[in-house]
Amino acid sequence: MRATRLSRLIPAAFLLVAGIWLGAAAPVAGDKPATATADPPAGDLLIASATIQDPRFSHTVILLLRHNGEGAFGLVINRPLAEKSIASLLADAEGTGKEGAGKEGAGKPGKDGAVAGTIQVFAGGPVQPELGFVVHTPDYRRAATLTLDHIVAMTATTEVLRDIGHHHGPKKYFFALGYAGWGPGQLEAEMARHDWFTTPADENLIFDVDRGDLWQQALDRRTRQL
Repeated sequence: MRATRLSRLIPAAFLLVAGIWLGAAAPVAGDKPATATADPPAGDLLIASATIQDPRFSHTVILLLRHNGEGAFGLVINRPLAEKSIASLLADAEGTGKEGAGKEGAGKPGKDGAVAGTIQVFAGGPVQPELGFVVHTPDYRRAATLTLDHIVAMTATTEVLRDIGHHHGPKKYFFALGYAGWGPGQLEAEMARHDWFTTPADENLIFDVDRGDLWQQALDRRTRQL
């Protein structure tokens, strides 16, 4: 799959298909069994130190979805891009012709009518911005859903968007393009440099706090410096 320019991300890169989900998209994925989780655990928020020089992560808050001996994977949750109609995203997914989209009937009316509504789109990170992930409350679950501590969940198939558009989706949700990934030992090295603070995630921080205020509010709740 080809990464696209930011201005083209949404129509060209929406690839939420049945075969693309956390296990397939994360850089730490593979055929090996998952190793023991590392500290901080999945479900925590990483809060960028003000001293981080990398503009890709300046003042970011990252929802950590996996962290173990093979690396780490997370989504930036405070860089909004646009509000997009769910129907247009599903139509774009179907138009890509990628494997799986046709099987799910993306963008087509379901049993309960055509999809409706909009979803907030975020820049989830600099890695593979052609991949998409829906972060949502854990009241919704499908076979491909990853749920963390009954606080937050992530689903990366077109199925979740279609369900949201048919009013059968989660209570709260947003869509992220791309992700932040670390190889073995990389996040640990950044933690040793005190590049990140951490705090346990909660629903208010993930979904409700104004994104312009999220970094400071998360920083105020930090439990320790890494």
